[in-house]
Amino acid sequence: MQLDFYQVDAFTQQPFAGNPAIVYRLDTWLSDELMQKIAGEHNLAETAFMVHEAQGWHIRWFTPKTEVPLCGHATLASAFVLFQVYGETAETLAFASKSGTLTVTREGERLWLDFPAMMPQEQLGLTLDVERALGCEAVDIMGAASLFVLLESERAVRACKPDMAALARLPWPGVIVTARGEHQDFVSRYFAPAIGIDEDPVTGSTHCSLIPYWSQRLVKASLTAYQCSPRGGELFCRMEGERVKIGGYATLVASGRLVVGA
Repeated sequence: MQLDFYQVDAFTQQPFAGNPAIVYRLDTWLSDELMQKIAGEHNLAETAFMVHEAQGWHIRWFTPKTEVPLCGHATLASAFVLFQVYGETAETLAFASKSGTLTVTREGERLWLDFPAMMPQEQLGLTLDVERALGCEAVDIMGAASLFVLLESERAVRACKPDMAALARLPWPGVIVTARGEHQDFVSRYFAPAIGIDEDPVTGSTHCSLIPYWSQRLVKASLTAYQCSPRGGELFCRMEGERVKIGGYATLVASGRLVVGA
């Protein structure tokens, strides 16, 4: 069996920046075990698999260690592949997923994800363990799908050097650190060693919490964001009721064929 794949750098217009994802457009689903092995073989933060079923596109995402319920950059990458490689003509694509229906709309070269908003809530009794794991002082600690930690400045976010083993022991799949930005409205980083990703380069799904938090705090519906990982990536953000819109670009950097079995 031979399967075509595409490697896309999401949330960037330049190759070798943003967040790389592998995308497979399958005719039928592979076994969960095989999809997990394929994701481990590519060893990127996310490998996306999509199948066109009777109801439309269905998408699933795997890290090198596990399947995850939501992934922004690999969804953006998947839509980019459908538009640019497979010639999809619709301006909006809908994907059924474990997090409900997700849409991606094309506006020129920029793609917009439509995701659920997840306002972080206050967490109690975690400060000392979290600060020890992050190696820095927290201004506030909240929780949503991941632990949400406010730091004092962009400089503090960039300087954060966490103990990955300690982070992996926290009862959360990942930890967001964020602060007001010097050139953008806000900046962030995301660490998820518990699911096989020490630091994710650019994370669409964390912005489901970042956007409502910073929109409320800054009293703005439209915001700019930068995830200041070593690769880095720029995101354009909108708060729209109970949904968030996450905009960005994508670049195709590689394609190939995976050979499975004889």
